Amino acid sequence: MLENVLEVGERPEDLVVYGSFGKAARDWGSFERTVEALRTLELSETLVIQSGKPIGVFRSHERAPLVLMATSNLVGRWCTEEHWYELEAAGKTMWGGYTAGDWQYIGSQGIVQGTFQTFAAVAQEHFGGSLAGRLVITAGLGGMGGAQPLAITMAGGVGICVEVDASRIDRRLDTGYLQRSTASVDEAVAWAREALAAGEPLSVGLLGNAAEVLPRLAAMGVRPDVVTDQTSAHDLRQGYVPAGMTLAEWRQLRNADPQALKDRARQSIAEHVRTMLRWQRDGAVAFEYGNNIRAQAAEAGVVDAFEIPMFVTRYIRPLFCRGLGPFRWVAVSGEDSDIDVIDALALEAFPDNELLQRWIPMARRFVRSQGLPARIAWLAHGERSRLAGMVHEAIARGELTGPIAFTRDHLDVGGVSQPLRETEGMKDGTDAVSDWPLLNALLNAGNGADLVAIHGGGGGYAGYYQSAGLTVVADGVGDVGRIVDTLEADTGIGILRYADAGYEDAAETARVKNIRSLQPEVSLD
Repeated sequence: MLENVLEVGERPEDLVVYGSFGKAARDWGSFERTVEALRTLELSETLVIQSGKPIGVFRSHERAPLVLMATSNLVGRWCTEEHWYELEAAGKTMWGGYTAGDWQYIGSQGIVQGTFQTFAAVAQEHFGGSLAGRLVITAGLGGMGGAQPLAITMAGGVGICVEVDASRIDRRLDTGYLQRSTASVDEAVAWAREALAAGEPLSVGLLGNAAEVLPRLAAMGVRPDVVTDQTSAHDLRQGYVPAGMTLAEWRQLRNADPQALKDRARQSIAEHVRTMLRWQRDGAVAFEYGNNIRAQAAEAGVVDAFEIPMFVTRYIRPLFCRGLGPFRWVAVSGEDSDIDVIDALALEAFPDNELLQRWIPMARRFVRSQGLPARIAWLAHGERSRLAGMVHEAIARGELTGPIAFTRDHLDVGGVSQPLRETEGMKDGTDAVSDWPLLNALLNAGNGADLVAIHGGGGGYAGYYQSAGLTVVADGVGDVGRIVDTLEADTGIGILRYADAGYEDAAETARVKNIRSLQPEVSLD
């Protein structure tokens, strides 16, 4: 899994997986020592990793995690962008993103279903269930944003996706996530209008700077039906290229005067977001996709930036309250046939999961695996543990060729506190309470997950979130109870988190699923 995140990463030579600087290991020496430790690790030992650097191996027991890690966590008063970068420059920390540092990223597929689900929810609420004949304008085709063009076309829409780095456009073309590319705004618009008129899905990668291209599109009279963004606006030193700069000039200024770069980037983001707001006032559906672009625009004086809603609060939270979230499985064997077998098992086991029944046939048709064969699918509390148990037994019977690693995004039912994304606008005002992902990690470690991680924000994200991740490996050997208990607890604590915050759907889910709660607000007896 560690090697795989580099295989599918954006800059593996720098250990960078996604998000401009989300890394798999702190440095190459740390990577090599980690690999050496993993090769010799015994079943009753636990490897401890601090911000991408292996610290030691400790005797434990057979149900204990094989790997425990904490990445980019700073004490609150010192959790600032400036202090974080001081530590990073001294080689004392790194940012692990959500799934880069804990070896759970599976390439663009890892976010494509969540992106598709968001666009499908937009289509359901606003456009009668399909984006056919609808134009989506967005930006960013990196490790996260690269899922957007495929998700848009899978939902039936036409997407113009602006990207400042030609190599990222080329990569999405090579993987089949993007259909066409151009450096001409006029050509992109012409292609889009042709596809819209024909009612056919299309994705266009438009080489350019979003802060320049979006205002130009608006001036041309182009008005999207949906507008969002997945540029790396979360970190102004590393991710967002200001208007009027080449990539070479951007890299030079990043090294020479990072504060000047931040100031210029923030002003460009202001223009970017003002255009999004203009389109929203003209009737477009607008939402932030979790890259902190609204907060950056607000810092630059865009007082109404937060009139753009967050996609989680608008479209995803109701699913979290039901225990639904992005679950993943990876064929460690490297055999595509293993994923085919599990796809069939899942479709047969969960006939009432409409998301799954719609998604897996589409994924098999459109989603190309990167690195190890993998699948992501939104499964609910109880469904995850049941599928993992079935896979464990199938391995034991010889129906699968090798172990399967089960994991999930940190953007999940109980995996994160992020007051400007997953936990924005909580009913009880507990947006910034990070006890919940910490409890999630402790519970998963106690139940026997194979890897448990606690992550904090780094760089421009410093102080913005706390998250937790896990990986459980099914290998067909021994008692399946460890796997089932871990996955049940992982989503169960998340459901209780939302029930505790006053969400009636979560309280009902806890009751129906027999999740034992000690809170009277949750117990509906």
